[in-house]
Amino acid sequence: MHRSAKTRHSAIVFLLSIALLLDQNVVVQACSVIGISPPEELVAQANVIVRANAASYEKEPGEEWYTTGIPTSIVKFEVKETLKGKNITAEPLLIFGYLNNYDDYNDHSPPYTFVRPNGRAGSCFANTYRKGADFLLFLVREKSGELTPYWSALAPVNEQLRSVNDKWLQWVKKTVASAK
Repeated sequence: MHRSAKTRHSAIVFLLSIALLLDQNVVVQACSVIGISPPEELVAQANVIVRANAASYEKEPGEEWYTTGIPTSIVKFEVKETLKGKNITAEPLLIFGYLNNYDDYNDHSPPYTFVRPNGRAGSCFANTYRKGADFLLFLVREKSGELTPYWSALAPVNEQLRSVNDKWLQWVKKTVASAK
């Protein structure tokens, strides 16, 4: 490790330690998984797959710290296209998460086998969404009836799209069509 990398690492550990000492309500979670579902399994196991735009907050973040776990804030998505499952284009889709103004594209080649960079921060899931950007969401229905993308750890279940011609989107469309 280079000296500057060691210094940055030490500074980060120090700052996290101070934050934990100052606020005993902070929960630090680490990601631990046995295996990551391959993209073909994600397509097969998702109840609904949509292309949706991160439009606005339905519920803004409160005073809580930003979490690498499931946030309490809720993002409202406008569904643009349903690729698999019940057509939900007429309904707003509500997902726990944070809005931001930064792109977070997957840095691997499609078909993706690993989560985008934001999901590599410790909780196993990316939970931030660029406001106004489109995302490909692989959703499963929870026992409560709600749809969630937070079901397959470290998998590309909520990836930001570059365009409607995104290679990941095209691969998923082809895979869904061949499964019919």
